[in-house]
Amino acid sequence: MVAGVVWWTRHGAAPQQGGGGRAAAPMSIVPETVSKGDIGINLNALGTVTSLATVTIRTQISGYLIRVVFKEGDEVKKGDLLAEIDSRPYEAALAQQRGQLARDEALLKGAQVDLARYQGLAAQNAVPHQTLDTQIALVSQDQGTVEADRAMVKAAEVNLNYTRILSPLDGRVGLRLVDQGNYVTPGDANGLVVITQIKPISVLFTVPEDNLQAISKRLQAGAVLPATAFDRSGISKIADGTLQTFDSQIDPTTGTIKLRATFPNDTEALFPNQFVNIRLLLDTHKDVTTMSTAGIQRGTPGTFVYLVNADNTVSVRPVKLGVTDGDRVEVLSGLAPGDRVVIDGADKLRDGAKINLRAEAGASPGTGATKAAGQNNGQEKQDKAGGGGKKRRPDDGSKQ
Repeated sequence: MVAGVVWWTRHGAAPQQGGGGRAAAPMSIVPETVSKGDIGINLNALGTVTSLATVTIRTQISGYLIRVVFKEGDEVKKGDLLAEIDSRPYEAALAQQRGQLARDEALLKGAQVDLARYQGLAAQNAVPHQTLDTQIALVSQDQGTVEADRAMVKAAEVNLNYTRILSPLDGRVGLRLVDQGNYVTPGDANGLVVITQIKPISVLFTVPEDNLQAISKRLQAGAVLPATAFDRSGISKIADGTLQTFDSQIDPTTGTIKLRATFPNDTEALFPNQFVNIRLLLDTHKDVTTMSTAGIQRGTPGTFVYLVNADNTVSVRPVKLGVTDGDRVEVLSGLAPGDRVVIDGADKLRDGAKINLRAEAGASPGTGATKAAGQNNGQEKQDKAGGGGKKRRPDDGSKQ
């Protein structure tokens, strides 16, 4: 019995000591390789689509609307016929003014003939000079009457042209506000229809006043700043355009300034008063070191990353960051292209910790996972074998 106790003490306790001193399992992480590329300096803002021209079509004369040519929602060009007003009263008024002009022109000619006669007689002292002066004044009076008649004829012609209502711009016709057969006047508040210019179209948005200097310098240097419109969620791109200008003063209540970007809008994806998200590309940093923002850690060392070493360990590497664009960030110092950093699984990592590599970002997702699974299965088998040995040794000792 003494020999059995001694043997069990020496051999049976060894597996337990080995199990209690087992090293911690390596952490499973996803690495990413640092690369070089271009990164943009973008300004994000909320904007409202605004038409460059919106016109309410109103009649310039009074009359019955006898014809409506346009259809609601039509695209019209400048000069296209929209509607017609009964022109008969204005045709009669024009004919009356032309007759008045012809009558006054005849009176002028008669006065001019009499003036020529009086001038000849006055040279022979056959008529008093007072008669000549009176005739000169009468000719001038008739000339003024003729000029007034000609102006009245032109006014009647203009009124007659106003019976044909034409489009003053290219745009899209809205809903009809007056139906055919109604009596319309220039004082109607609603007008006939509203035409809105759709192509091109603009977006008004605001940015903080701190960005004004950078935007102004770029525009003064002749740069064309691209502007991209996204939907309300900020995910789907709607249209591409360019920055046109900015307002002449800053809003003191909000500390922002208004900017206008124009879009060709050939597909008519933008519509007036639509809410959009604007991304303005202010500048681009060319050929710089970039990495995913998921790998950036912040703590006592400041801003740092976990650098993957060749011996499957990680080390803390402080970094200095630059511009951020979406999920990419510019690395000013601390990393070089080709370095691998941890972008997933860094929650419980420490400096010098052992790691297992899962699929690298952008690589096949099955490779690293399969390898890690195989290692875990092998570890489980070893644990089972060690546990079975511990249970058998006391049995053998008791038998002895």
